[in-house]
Amino acid sequence: MGFPKNFLWGGATAANQCEGGFNEGGRGLANVDICPSDEMRSAIIRGKVDNLSCKTEWHYPSHEAVDMYHHYKKDIALFAEMGFKVYRLSIAWTRIFPNGDEQLPNKAGLQFYKNIFHECHKYNIEPLVTISHFDCPVHLIKTIGGWKNRKMIDYYLKLCKVLFTEYKGLVKYWLTFNEINMILHAPFMGAGLVFREGDDEEKIKYQAAHHELVASALATKMAHKIDAENKIGCMFAAGSAYPFSCKPQDVWEVLQVDRENYFFVDVQSRGEYPSYAVKALKRKNCMPLMQKDDTAILKSHPVDFVAFSYYNSRCIASEVDPANMAAGNLFASAKNPYLKYSQWGWPIDPLGLRITLNEVYDRYQKPLFIVENGLGAMDTPDENGYVEDDYRIDYLREHIKAMKDAVELDGVDLIGYTAWGPIDLVSASTGEMKKRYGFIYVDKDDDGNGTLARSRKKSFYWYKRVIETNGEIL
Repeated sequence: MGFPKNFLWGGATAANQCEGGFNEGGRGLANVDICPSDEMRSAIIRGKVDNLSCKTEWHYPSHEAVDMYHHYKKDIALFAEMGFKVYRLSIAWTRIFPNGDEQLPNKAGLQFYKNIFHECHKYNIEPLVTISHFDCPVHLIKTIGGWKNRKMIDYYLKLCKVLFTEYKGLVKYWLTFNEINMILHAPFMGAGLVFREGDDEEKIKYQAAHHELVASALATKMAHKIDAENKIGCMFAAGSAYPFSCKPQDVWEVLQVDRENYFFVDVQSRGEYPSYAVKALKRKNCMPLMQKDDTAILKSHPVDFVAFSYYNSRCIASEVDPANMAAGNLFASAKNPYLKYSQWGWPIDPLGLRITLNEVYDRYQKPLFIVENGLGAMDTPDENGYVEDDYRIDYLREHIKAMKDAVELDGVDLIGYTAWGPIDLVSASTGEMKKRYGFIYVDKDDDGNGTLARSRKKSFYWYKRVIETNGEIL
């Protein structure tokens, strides 16, 4: 009983939130590099501002982040000290193809990730690689409009071919796109989409998503052909939705929210557009333009496993009350009176993770992988950089208990768990450093001050014990 012996415990990061070195080693400019941390961030990540360059008056913590570009050996050694079995990271597209349309890849970028993978294997850590984690070359946004344009499929597949070939034998677990459903909520960050006056935004978003879905299927086909050992997953931002009341309208609204969340995974996992989506898209005149082979491509190359992030559940009301709204991973929802909330207003719902695991597994009957789960909080270190983060331990303990129940009692097939993020990094939703997630504290503040020194928090030692006992001692 309990977790299987080969359960993959670890942590997850994204290149644009931890690496830094945004203009080093031949790396080109990406969409995520021009998302500032100030009040403009929300409008920019939603594609509401037509800006494709960095402004001197705006602040970009991600440009240096926690400088893993120069510290990766120390950081991976710390992950190994915790006992990681897996480390989820992403490839910065513009480290490999700085503009996205070069004939040949950037050798320095290829070597950087090869070094990381070798370092992981030195400690018997399995890399889990996200190919596109909110990452699109700015040059391709300027020249072809990002994922609005079907040509992006070819550029993405060129990147995939290089990665699958170059890292054959070093990486076998891959995710095609991070939180693919976020294209509907943060379309510039998710797919490099910029909207201009007169644009049909909904139509553009679903067309871009279709291009990503076809690209994901073709990447899955390619990965299996290049190396039969490759395992390809899709990934979405998950979280069960609850009706605010038993009013039928609230229950119906929950069904619509769930369908929006699951739509792209339905395609990636089952291989076809679900009937509810086809009907809804046709009603809204948003049905994507498809080429004749698209349906066959989607049907023939579903993913091997389904990965997701879980931070919180959502509470859905058919009649929105602005005075009773809660935040949560770019999704606003009604405030659930039965839950506690984080410092950033996100509901804390461990049982919601068990519910989500069961819902997703019942729906797809494929192995699952929790690739993000964590608590963003303000940490106060002592003079040695030590943080008594019992609040983080409490959050993770209860979520892991719920995860264990889903596996042990409910029969969910779960591959592994990568906590977000094992080391402090820049928050995707707010662009801040002060919203910390890590087991490892990094001396860096929102203004860029700090030594970048790493230190172990209390949660570091707690998580180490969790991994040592395969989740038996929490």
